[in-house]
Amino acid sequence: MEDCKIAFIGCGNMSRSLIGGLIANGIKPGSLSAADPDSKQRQAITRQFGITTLANNHAAVVDADVIVLAVKPQIMGTVTNELAECVKENTQLTISIAAGVRLGTLSAWLGEQAAIVRVMPNTPALIQAGAAALFANEQTTATQKNTAETIMRSVGIAIWLDTEDLLDTVTALSGSGSAYFFYFMEAMEKAAINMGLNNEHARLLTIETALGAAKMASLSDFDPATLRRQVTSPGGTTEQALNIFMQGKLEALVYEAMRAARQRSVELSQTPGV
Repeated sequence: MEDCKIAFIGCGNMSRSLIGGLIANGIKPGSLSAADPDSKQRQAITRQFGITTLANNHAAVVDADVIVLAVKPQIMGTVTNELAECVKENTQLTISIAAGVRLGTLSAWLGEQAAIVRVMPNTPALIQAGAAALFANEQTTATQKNTAETIMRSVGIAIWLDTEDLLDTVTALSGSGSAYFFYFMEAMEKAAINMGLNNEHARLLTIETALGAAKMASLSDFDPATLRRQVTSPGGTTEQALNIFMQGKLEALVYEAMRAARQRSVELSQTPGV
């Protein structure tokens, strides 16, 4: 990875998080470049990380070993068509983090010989606490897979999936999942305020409770169901609260919510032009 040149197309939050993670893990800023039509975005990236930024996508990728496509799905066709000739000539690894744009579509745009890895990251990558899932096409070599995994591990964990379709499930789980936890935290905080706590205390206790539970689950050898049972005393306060969740069929509601998110991911991949 030390000699690997990586070009980011798009200078948004995900590019920013990956660039920061790579530099924190020892990649020299001189090995990284980024392109974006927005001059303010380019200037911000340059100031923060000291990497080269350009307005022209083609110029950014000519000498790159890896191209990270970090643009919205709606403009992916335009961007890949602009880069297709360069990819055909230089056989770079292309990593796409655009939701819903399938490998078959990317291959049609970039060329059937293109080595492509699709990635579903999530927003905690911004603080190097991300969770990403990857799937590669058959043209991607073992070395290129390792490179893609190393890039994503710079901002969190990374796993490989057995089929591309599972990326839709990952989208519904970790891709959108941060918002589910934020929503639950929001509800807990509001409830605590309604029951008398001030805003500051309600937020602090909510955040630290969520953080502590996640850390316990991460460090424990037990699954979440076992951990839940361990902190639920018969006839106690926790049991009373959990009974309300169960009466409201929270588990079924979570399933339906994730199924809806997964279905939307599938629909987006079938949208004309994507």
